[in-house]
Amino acid sequence: MAAADPVVVNARGMKCPWPALRAARAMREADAIEIEADDPIAGRELEALAVQHGWQFIVIAPHRFALIHKG
Repeated sequence: MAAADPVVVNARGMKCPWPALRAARAMREADAIEIEADDPIAGRELEALAVQHGWQFIVIAPHRFALIHKG
């Protein structure tokens, strides 16, 4: 899947670690993910997930993040 067509993951209302687990599952099949997550620590967990896998982490807006495969 091209970076221009990210997989959108809706994790609103889910407490961590669920947003990161949903993102990790999407990372198996996509090169770009946009995730909506409103848990206060979701951003930190998603950033750690991205760094762990060598992906770029971007804060798009409050509660909206992107993970993009660097390779």
